[in-house]
Amino acid sequence: MNNSIQMNLFQYFLDEEQFTIQEATTLVKKVNKLNVNNESIRARIYEGVDKGLFQKISRGVYKVSSQIDGNQNNCLLINGDGRDLSMIESNSIDGIITDHPYDLNKALTGGNRKFATYELFKYNQKDFDEKQRVLKNGSFMVEFLPEESEINFEYLYKIKEMAIKSGFKYFAKVPWIKGTFIANTGRKSKNSEDVMIFSKGEPRALKLDAKKNIETALKNNIDIKGKNSYEVRDLLVENELEVCYMKGTSGMLPTSFDYQPRGKKEKVMEAEKPVSLLENIIEYISKPYETLLDQFAGSGNFVIACFNTKRNSIAIEKDKEIFDKMCHNIESQVNTEDYEIER
Repeated sequence: MNNSIQMNLFQYFLDEEQFTIQEATTLVKKVNKLNVNNESIRARIYEGVDKGLFQKISRGVYKVSSQIDGNQNNCLLINGDGRDLSMIESNSIDGIITDHPYDLNKALTGGNRKFATYELFKYNQKDFDEKQRVLKNGSFMVEFLPEESEINFEYLYKIKEMAIKSGFKYFAKVPWIKGTFIANTGRKSKNSEDVMIFSKGEPRALKLDAKKNIETALKNNIDIKGKNSYEVRDLLVENELEVCYMKGTSGMLPTSFDYQPRGKKEKVMEAEKPVSLLENIIEYISKPYETLLDQFAGSGNFVIACFNTKRNSIAIEKDKEIFDKMCHNIESQVNTEDYEIER
């Protein structure tokens, strides 16, 4: 509840110059209808000041201190339940990339897998309704899912069914090949997971329209001989000309993502994804300085990948021990002078 109050205030007043305690109380009690007393709201604001979420302007007047200013790059780390997105404003997120700790019973034991130590669950319809609510129209949702097997095929089908019912459109599935890693569990050896991509409604336009951009360049007497699509784009930007895009990811998706996971001793947690893999996916589904969400952040490699690709991030992790390890991993890999980190 305490975290929910702070995040409600953070999201609601993010773009405001300032807010008063009275305005905060009205938001929490009358708009969001949380059953709390005035002293609790004041206490959460004071705690938010200590955390760096809020800045005191004058007596009883505060502002959110993590606003994105121009090209500033920042992240917000939340020790909370990633299935509860009530603190996030509707239509405010530019993309979701996440790997939920799925409960598949026998599929999660054997070999080196130790997922039984985490809190496991299966998605329900509300999960996808909330993902759909917080995403901007056309934005992409990326779900890491296990390779299909006799144990999970019904659940994987249900995930797609729930996503579509919530208003998502199926975009593509690309396998992540884990280099030389082999898991000898189940009926066959495995070395891949599926990267399932959906869009909220019709996919946004991120793919360069090479034909139209070349036409624009030629009409304006710009020399593009030997230039690729991205270099043509840069020339149009330099000349303050419109760059045209088509619906879809920033480029044609590959046949597979081939990235070796870190060794067992190097991992923060068992299910973590390589930073380089996440960077690749991030660049396909978003633009610099947009805000991406990972609901089940685990190792925090998502945040590191966002920093490396100049994206803003919100990372949620429920388990306190894993959250602390995640924060340490991020702070050891990221230059905090260049990346504003809020907890």
